[in-house]
Amino acid sequence: MKNSIVKSIFFLAVLFFASNSVSAQKSNQKSVIKTTLHCDHCKECETCGLKFKTEMLKIKGVKMYELDDKKMTFTVYYNAKKTTLQTIKEGISKLGYDADEVKATSEGIASLDGCCKI
Repeated sequence: MKNSIVKSIFFLAVLFFASNSVSAQKSNQKSVIKTTLHCDHCKECETCGLKFKTEMLKIKGVKMYELDDKKMTFTVYYNAKKTTLQTIKEGISKLGYDADEVKATSEGIASLDGCCKI
């Protein structure tokens, strides 16, 4: 009897952790967002590059991002339970960059270095 209770508890624990793992995987998303860079060094720029490194991860739910300056895309890895793709695009636009159909805000553009502005 004691043995079957231990087996049942073990089985329930395994089931619980497996279901949580599947649930966590569903909340992790990856999206590629098209942008426009107006110089050939935004990624390394003292202002813009630092802004990418600090501000992108401040957007709630963003776990990681990659900027491909050649393809002019952001690949964003985020938690869909904490944010939406639209919120991320709006966050990028506030940094001064287009994000697919969401255009850069005038305040964001004003904060860019002269070479990085439209």
